[in-house]
Amino acid sequence: MADPAGAARRAFAVRLRDLRKDAGLTGQELAARTGLHNTKISRIEHAQQNPSEEDIRAWCLACGVARQIPELIAVHREVEQMWAEHRRELRAGMVHVQSRSTPLYESTRLLRAYESNVVPGILQTRRYVVAALTTSARVHNLPLEDVDAAADARLARQHLVTKPTGTNTYSFVIEAGALEHGFGGDSVMHEQLDLLLRVTRLPNVTFGIIPPLSSRDIRPGEGFYLFDDQLVRTEMWAGGYRTRRPDQLAFYIKIFNALHGLAVHGTAARELIEAARRYLQTRENS
Repeated sequence: MADPAGAARRAFAVRLRDLRKDAGLTGQELAARTGLHNTKISRIEHAQQNPSEEDIRAWCLACGVARQIPELIAVHREVEQMWAEHRRELRAGMVHVQSRSTPLYESTRLLRAYESNVVPGILQTRRYVVAALTTSARVHNLPLEDVDAAADARLARQHLVTKPTGTNTYSFVIEAGALEHGFGGDSVMHEQLDLLLRVTRLPNVTFGIIPPLSSRDIRPGEGFYLFDDQLVRTEMWAGGYRTRRPDQLAFYIKIFNALHGLAVHGTAARELIEAARRYLQTRENS
């Protein structure tokens, strides 16, 4: 998947350039009106430098579109917040990162989640969570002594799925390969598969698995989470991307629906889970 945050920055730069052109100004004329250096204007319009909020205000005033200042500043802030580096996020600690999301899960009426390599976080057993967070801690050079507390913080929201008391509903899609990536070893995965079998029968959950070697018109990609129609969040090795932009939400909803259409559910999904279990048993006996 292309860098959506970078694409958003480029789109914002084009929008500023179009404001200048619509006002009939050259770069040099805009520089004279704003006090910005002509080189900086060029770099901003080519998305090579981010404008400050003061730059945006001066730009709009010079182009005669002062009414657009609040909207453009709001969009600019959204673009800047789209990409958050893991290291910056993790400075507050793994426990903080895990616990701060719980209110979001509690307030979400429909959570749609896709994962290609791991079990969705809210469906992970404790031992699976510990194994996954231990891996993350080692990758990012974080203290391992925080893992247990961080695992507890993640598990604090699992009851929203497994013991529903409200109107929250869930739609999960995973690639079959996620069942074969054994965080924590075979015994941990057997326990995890048991939980997934239970989840497939919950009345508030739709759980789909895309079979291996299936014919498909959309490739596997990074996992992502859609919180109602309000927020999309995804994580990669170096950082996490999140946005509330309607166009991006519509894009991810479209992708999720396509992936959902490739998945099998109910009995067929449970058969794939049992096939993963048989694979584990065969490996244990070999």
